[in-house]
Amino acid sequence: MKPIYIVSGLPRSGTSLLMQSLKEGGLPVAADGIRKPDESNPKGYLEVESIIDKLRDNPEFVFNFEDQVLKVVAYGLQYLPSGNYKVVYMERNIEEVLDSMEKMMGSTDEEREGTKLAFEKLNEKTKSDISQRQDMDVLFINYNEILSNPEEHLAKVHSFFEDKNLDLEKMVQAVDNALYRQRRINE
Repeated sequence: MKPIYIVSGLPRSGTSLLMQSLKEGGLPVAADGIRKPDESNPKGYLEVESIIDKLRDNPEFVFNFEDQVLKVVAYGLQYLPSGNYKVVYMERNIEEVLDSMEKMMGSTDEEREGTKLAFEKLNEKTKSDISQRQDMDVLFINYNEILSNPEEHLAKVHSFFEDKNLDLEKMVQAVDNALYRQRRINE
């Protein structure tokens, strides 16, 4: 069985950045183009619209994406059926995730502490679950570290996808530090 390549993480954790980097490096991405680039993500989301609903209703849907990389946010990973997966799980400072979500929605989350706790719980549960699955090879990568040293951290992704013959230099060139706008220093 061919591996299915997945990029995952919490919403606003840098999954689109990694998808863009993989695309530039030469890995075909699964994207339907429905969700257009916008102010929050000017280079695009590179995703399949409603992927969680599609996987929940028909888990085998994931097998349509052999030889591509598919973005599935953390919550959706629970719907993946047994298979052969290579998962890159993006992590990011949780306060930056929340800041980015608030900026994207154009409002302040009045229940921010509750949202933070829920996201932390989801993140820890998801990381534990995927680490225990025998059918998943998982690489954890930190968004903040990619931006601080793209060569070093994307080299790990490059090595993880060694069978795909990616161009590391092009992957690194896809990183645009100007888009790192919700920045928390030393937290």
